[in-house]
Amino acid sequence: MTDPRSVIVVGGGHNGLVCAAYLARAGCRVTVLEAAATVGGAAVTREFAPGFRVSACAHLLYLLHPGIGVELGLERHGLAFAATGLETIALGRDGRHVTLGHDTLAGAGIDAAEQARYVAFLQRMRRFAAVLAWFAERRPPRLPGRGLADTLALLGMGWRVRRMGREDMRELLRVIGINIYDLLAEESYTDAVQGALALDAVLGTRTGPRSPNSVLTFLHRLGGGDAAAPALPRGGMGAVSAAIGAAAAAAGVAVRTGVRVQRIVIEAGRAIGVEIAGGEIVRADLVVSNADPKTTFLDLVGAANVETGFTRRIDHIRGEGMAAKLHLALDRLPAFTGLDARQLGQRLVLAPSAGDVERAFDQAKYGGYSSSPVMEVTIPTLHDPQLAPDGGQVLSAIVQYAPYHLKDGWDAARDTFRDICIRALAAHAPEIETHIVHAELLTPVDIEREIGINGGHWHHGELSLDQFLMLRPVPGAARYATPIERLYLCGAGTHPGGGVCGLAGRNAARAILRGEPAA
Repeated sequence: MTDPRSVIVVGGGHNGLVCAAYLARAGCRVTVLEAAATVGGAAVTREFAPGFRVSACAHLLYLLHPGIGVELGLERHGLAFAATGLETIALGRDGRHVTLGHDTLAGAGIDAAEQARYVAFLQRMRRFAAVLAWFAERRPPRLPGRGLADTLALLGMGWRVRRMGREDMRELLRVIGINIYDLLAEESYTDAVQGALALDAVLGTRTGPRSPNSVLTFLHRLGGGDAAAPALPRGGMGAVSAAIGAAAAAAGVAVRTGVRVQRIVIEAGRAIGVEIAGGEIVRADLVVSNADPKTTFLDLVGAANVETGFTRRIDHIRGEGMAAKLHLALDRLPAFTGLDARQLGQRLVLAPSAGDVERAFDQAKYGGYSSSPVMEVTIPTLHDPQLAPDGGQVLSAIVQYAPYHLKDGWDAARDTFRDICIRALAAHAPEIETHIVHAELLTPVDIEREIGINGGHWHHGELSLDQFLMLRPVPGAARYATPIERLYLCGAGTHPGGGVCGLAGRNAARAILRGEPAA
C-alpha cells in the first residue's frame, strides 16, 4: 500500500497502539478508539486504594520485543525501568528458599550437579524458544502454501528447525507437545525448583503442569531471549502503554479515550467503519480490531455477517481465564521469613513443588477455586516508591487457579478466596495481615468486565498447538486479515499470542500495508 488510508483501530491495548503507530509511520490516517479513560488494556497502572497504584493485570515485563522499543523510540517517549533482571525466589515451606537466576541456581539443598543441570536445561530451552521467537516475528504461512511467498515461508520454518542440529531438532519435536511436569521430572530437580519452573509454564493459562502444551507455553515465556528476565517499568505496566501511546501520537495517530465501539459496520461484506455509543457512525477505509476474536466477531461484527462454519470455529476458541490478581495496600514493608530487603524486591514464587501446582489446578478443573493457590508475587514499591504514599507498600500477586466459571459464582466466593490467598502469603510473612490497609481481588469475571476481554483470559485464548501459528486464532483469520474485507485483527488472540511483546500489532500492521488476504 502506498497511498494513505483512513484506519480505525478498535481498542487501545498495547498491540492496538503498536499497530496504529506503524500504520501512521507508513502514512495512514489512524484513529484509535478506546472505551476506557486511559489506553493500555490489560497493561495499565491504576489506583486501587487512596494513594496506592498497581499494574492491574500483567505486572512484570519480560517479552517486549527490543526491535519495537528501538523503532518506536519508547525510551525517548518516557519508558524507563525501576528494576531489571529480577531473580526468582522460590519460597520454601520452612524458610529454606531457592534463588533462580538467568543462569544461576542457589539455595537450600542445591548442589553443584543440580546447578549444572539447571544451566544446561535453560540453555537448551532458550535455543528452542529462539526458534519460536523467529516464527513470532513473521506472519504464519498459509496451509497449504498458495504461492511462492508461502512456500518460501514454510521452507524457512523447516530450515530454522533443521539448522539447530539433529540432536536439538529431535529433542524439540519430542518435547513441544508434552507436559512440563514430565520434562522437569527427567531433570531430577528439587521440589522448589520444579515448582518455580512449573508455575512459569502455566502462569495465566488454563492448564496445569501435567497438561499437554505446557512445554509450549514455557517456551513462549522464554521467547524474549536475553531480555526475558523480568523487569519492572517505572510507573507500572501502564508506563509501557503510555510510551507506546506517545510514540503513536508523535507519528500522527489520533487517540480517543472514553469512546466505546458498539459494532463494526459491515456493508456488502466489507468493513466501512464503526458505530460508537450514541449511534454515531465513524467511517474509515480499514478497521483493525485489537479486541479478542470472540468479542470482535460474535459481538462487534455479529454472526449474521460471517459464514456459519467460521463463526463456529470462533465460538470454539478456548479462552476462559484461570488467573486472578491480588492487590494489597500495606502500611509498611512485610517481613518474609528468611528473606532480606534485597530479596523482597525480587520475583517471589509460592509453588512448593510441581505436584502442588498440579493439585491447585485439580480443584479448578471441576469449577472450584484452589484451596492452596500458587502465586507469582512482587512488591514493586521497593523499586518504585511513587506507587504508594510515604511509608506504604504495594504487593501484587498473580494467583492460580481461579476459574472463570466458578460453580457457585464469584459474587459469593470472592472474599473467601481473597482471604485464602492472604493466608497463603501469611504462611511466609506471618504479620502481613496486620499491615493490610486495603485488599482487592480481581477474578477472571472482573477482568472481563473491567478490561473487556471475553472470558477474562489474559492472552485472548489459550496458547496450544491447535491455537498456534497458522491456526491462531482460527483458520480463515490466521494472518491478521479476516473473511470480512478490510477488517483485520491485531490483538493477543492472533499470532504469536499473549504477553506484552507488541509483535501481534507490528505483524498486523505489516500485513495491512502489504494488503495480505485472509488465510
